[in-house]
Amino acid sequence: MFAAWSSDPEVRYHGLMNLGQTCYLNSVLQVLFMTEDFRGAVNSHSNTEFIDYRLKDLFNHLVKGNSDAFEMMNALDIDTVDEQRDAAEYLQKIIRLTSPEAAKIFHGELTNRRICCSCDTETDTDEPFWILPLSLVDSCSELYSVEDGIREFFKASFFTGEDQMYCEHCDSKVDAYTKYVVKHHPEVLILLLKRFDFSYKYMTYMKINDVVDVPTVLEMPENQTYELYAVIDHFGDLRSGHYSSRIRSQPDSGWYQFNDNSVTAVSSATVEQRFSVNDIVFKLRH
Repeated sequence: MFAAWSSDPEVRYHGLMNLGQTCYLNSVLQVLFMTEDFRGAVNSHSNTEFIDYRLKDLFNHLVKGNSDAFEMMNALDIDTVDEQRDAAEYLQKIIRLTSPEAAKIFHGELTNRRICCSCDTETDTDEPFWILPLSLVDSCSELYSVEDGIREFFKASFFTGEDQMYCEHCDSKVDAYTKYVVKHHPEVLILLLKRFDFSYKYMTYMKINDVVDVPTVLEMPENQTYELYAVIDHFGDLRSGHYSSRIRSQPDSGWYQFNDNSVTAVSSATVEQRFSVNDIVFKLRH
């Protein structure tokens, strides 16, 4: 049996069997399992309208020993185990199918604010989010900074010339700019690094293999501070890749690598390796 032990003998973690190419699902389920507030909320709900009861059953198995995600695959309508899929897509899908009470710690809200340069009229459109996507395409070096990515995401975009926008107050097309403002910060912030970009040269999606600089503490707009506690790694390419996750335990603050049915304690030096980071999870610092 594969298991990881911390210095506290009461803290023990177990793995999930890879049923074919189900590592993408295993990696996100382990992150959800290790998110104690989410696990507690799931355990307190048994309404079959949502998938909380499925997650509760899986989590109870993981507390006792190694398990598999077969029942979760049925709940998510995954009809084949031989197809590699996107971890972030299924993380978001699971959250959306979970009860609002359990999912609320992942729920954030952005305001897309449009400002007319002629009359300064602001028009706000609110957008809920579970995951913030950060593009790596504009990275100017082989080292991508998550902090720079956040600044880029919230930077204003200007629309002039042929791209002018219509202003109802001015009743004409005008120069304008838009920017995102965080209306509600989630308790748990999930970032997706968009490593796959369509190449018109090869007419297919290509992976961007930039090294990623991930801060242990992340400052978001409005002076909200988050602490790193999980990363989901992706190795390989779009069709033949492999997912695993590295997660910090809340009880003992140690880091563990969850690689399907193998779970091992890892050093801080291993956590510093940023070559394969795909999804990043931060917890709000209180």
